[in-house]
Amino acid sequence: PVSGSTASRTRAAVGPLRRHLKQPRRRPARAQAVADDTNLFDPSYDPRLPCTVITGYLGSGKTTLLNNLLKNSEGKRIAVIENEFGAIDIDSELITDKQNIDGGDTVIMLNNGCLCCTVRSDLINMLLELCSPPRRNNIDHVVIETTGLANPSPIISTFFVEEMLANLARLDGLVTVVDSKHVMLHLDEEKPDDAVNECLQQVALADRIILNKLDLVDDDEATAIEARLRDINRLATVKRTIRGDVPTSYVMDVGGFEIDDVEEQVIESEHQHGHSHDADDCNDPDCGHEHSHSHEHNHSHEHSH
Repeated sequence: PVSGSTASRTRAAVGPLRRHLKQPRRRPARAQAVADDTNLFDPSYDPRLPCTVITGYLGSGKTTLLNNLLKNSEGKRIAVIENEFGAIDIDSELITDKQNIDGGDTVIMLNNGCLCCTVRSDLINMLLELCSPPRRNNIDHVVIETTGLANPSPIISTFFVEEMLANLARLDGLVTVVDSKHVMLHLDEEKPDDAVNECLQQVALADRIILNKLDLVDDDEATAIEARLRDINRLATVKRTIRGDVPTSYVMDVGGFEIDDVEEQVIESEHQHGHSHDADDCNDPDCGHEHSHSHEHNHSHEHSH
């Protein structure tokens, strides 16, 4: 069972995103119309540009992972959007052209068909730029890097609440890179009241977790870390690595971020917590369950992650 403190902190981490996405969501009409017109016999087809968000605490290895993706794109034409604080040291032999666009943003073209975009203004504008002709015709997937201290919720919600963007792009998944050496310290860091632990939130919302820098811990430590990550997020798949060396498909073929799955996970964690102690033993001030229940639950859920 998930511990009371873990369930409570996870609930607090995903709460802001759940509140932001309370309104019911449906597939954008424009994307549905295009899909119906071009793929009448494939209802799963989605013509929108797939986007992956890569997050992770400072020093987790996001830059190394992004370089690996650009150099080993496996035939995919990838556009990487990086924030202004996280410049990627791109091999100069890969660069074929560099363009400055409105707002001080930069687009670097690589000889393998990939792009690297530095955003200093508005992420939405950059995404719309990539989703529109002629750039859209030459892009298969977008990867967005967040800052190490970033709360991923605003970026996630952008894909669902910004109607124009939702018609052109979809969130394929959230990938979190974890620094094996320091992740426990970050997860246990005490935050001021009403402040969310960013590292905990990055793990709780992830579809895929890359447990990186395993050469800096021993086997027992790695096992304990992975158990802790699964305690926070049982839906995400976890892949161990040393220098962010994972297949491109692990980062890009997630299949679609689902906040409903995250919410269900939190609810089930709360149920486990709520039925694992008596009322007199509960020290969780956020626990909203009645503790007089004595019946057993045997829920069975299937997930696509």
